[in-house]
Amino acid sequence: MSSDFEGYEQDFAVLTAEITSKIARVPRLPPDEKKQMVANVEKQLEEAKELLEQMDLEVREIPPQSRGTYSNRMRSYKQEMGKLETDFKRSRIAYSDEVRNELLGDDGNSSENQRAHLLDNTERLERSSRRLEAGYQIAVETEQIGQEMLENLSHDREKIQRARERLRETDANLGKSSRILTGMLRR
Repeated sequence: MSSDFEGYEQDFAVLTAEITSKIARVPRLPPDEKKQMVANVEKQLEEAKELLEQMDLEVREIPPQSRGTYSNRMRSYKQEMGKLETDFKRSRIAYSDEVRNELLGDDGNSSENQRAHLLDNTERLERSSRRLEAGYQIAVETEQIGQEMLENLSHDREKIQRARERLRETDANLGKSSRILTGMLRR
């Protein structure tokens, strides 16, 4: 199981290295190649997300005693993925601004503050979304644990009720045998 995880890790490392190098090249490419590169990076980002999902599934199947180290590694990979997405968005914004400037003949200096403000707001939204997702995951896990506990309690209740019924039957049988013995002693 950990060998699958390590295989996914290697694939993720290779893929993120490729994505990083392509993101860095986007601003310097001619317009036609930029479109292709942006589409290619989007596809690779999706592949990286799928790898993360596979790795997350592998971590969930690892025994709880050794899951901690893998969970920490997953957190760092998710942070790395978030950074890649942010860098890509910045690269795309720069790319789209270049296209807009070419079409409008604008130098783009007036919108620099707006762009920075937009990027900050986008990052805040992404962080909030990640927190909400993490909270949702915790709620789902808590619900599952609660459901398991209720099932265990239900089974325990059934066992206790059966044991109580056996005790009543045994008590009734003891009463009968006591009466029979008492009757035999009198005779």
